[in-house]
Amino acid sequence: MSITADQITPAMSAERAQAIAAAFDLRALPPDFFSNPYPVYRALREQDPVRRMPDGSVFLTRWADLVAVYRDAQAFSSDKHVEFAPKYGEGTPLFEHHTTSLVFNDPPLHTRVRRLIMGALTRRAIADMEAGLIELVDGLLDDIAAREGGDLIEDFAAAIPVEIIGNLLGVPHAERGPLREWSLAILGALEPVVAPAQATRGHQAVTEMCDYLRTLVAARRLAPGDPERDVLTRLIQGEADGEQLSEVELLQNCIFLLNAGHETTTNLIGNALVALCEFPDVRRSLLQRMDNGDEVAVLDRAVDEFLRFESSNQLGNRRAVKDVVIAGETLPAGTLVTLCIGAANRDAAQFADAETLDIAREPNKHLAFGFGIHQCAGLSLARLEGRIAIGRFLRRFPAFRLTEAPTRGGRARFRGFLAAPFAAR
Repeated sequence: MSITADQITPAMSAERAQAIAAAFDLRALPPDFFSNPYPVYRALREQDPVRRMPDGSVFLTRWADLVAVYRDAQAFSSDKHVEFAPKYGEGTPLFEHHTTSLVFNDPPLHTRVRRLIMGALTRRAIADMEAGLIELVDGLLDDIAAREGGDLIEDFAAAIPVEIIGNLLGVPHAERGPLREWSLAILGALEPVVAPAQATRGHQAVTEMCDYLRTLVAARRLAPGDPERDVLTRLIQGEADGEQLSEVELLQNCIFLLNAGHETTTNLIGNALVALCEFPDVRRSLLQRMDNGDEVAVLDRAVDEFLRFESSNQLGNRRAVKDVVIAGETLPAGTLVTLCIGAANRDAAQFADAETLDIAREPNKHLAFGFGIHQCAGLSLARLEGRIAIGRFLRRFPAFRLTEAPTRGGRARFRGFLAAPFAAR
């Protein structure tokens, strides 16, 4: 069976995109939006770049406007206490997690936690991970070869970051089974609309993971690891001046590390491999470039383009803490702002042929990792995982093909696939 490009990303007419854009509301998105949101984003960028939604929030789609918000951390807060109290309920597990984790905080907590994490993600530390990452990827590829196929997500893309984050936190291999489901449940509850059952799963996942981490932390206190390699040990021991995280800060930022490193990297690898099936000419070009040039540089550029073209994380959020003007429009203090990374990364004002997957694109100032003080702390690690995974998969299975239409995740915030069955040859 041959899978067509339209089975991967269904086309959307200009008329349909205009209709969705005219009534655009993150809390009431139609099913066909999730299959292909980009025509809608284009209509919004061109006609309603500061979209005011029914709940009073605004939705930004232009690259320059997102960068302006990212740059101004004084006017736009990342703190989510105001936004998440009605969404989750104060004191609930999801509320405690998402208001304590690094990504949803402002200085000084953000500065302190980020410094601790970055101390264990130095260039040297990441370089030292490469040999183990290659061994992991090759083992997964051996298993796929023995079965002559499998699922791009379950058997490959999702298996890599779970192991990498498990290593960073020192989670024993036999105890890593629940990590992915915990991450999916917690991040799924970040969607604009959260069904009661989804919220229940998210609360339960936070509770279960905190219970597990308390045991892990207790063991690490008795037998510390190398703080230059072991993020958990570094977080426990704190900064050189003796300042340490509270137990809540420690546990919730360990959960954040799992979530940040798992979902986005899974989507990066899965989206890239599916895109190479959707665009066979790009696959041929990438293989040729790998053969004829500096393979590392070729793959690094390709990874950045996959991140731009199908951003793993499509949405970000801020809250205006004072009256501010964006794109000529005044946003009163208290306005909730959604930053549409997926739209900004296809802004023709910033990227030539923005709707084209160009693996040789330079420059490529995409916003898939954010920008400013909240730029992803693990971006170098994510790029390494993407380069090794995509490059070695393509070398091993240059003619791989999808055997069924892939299943999208059906979410607005995180764009990826739940399943993508394939044959290795």
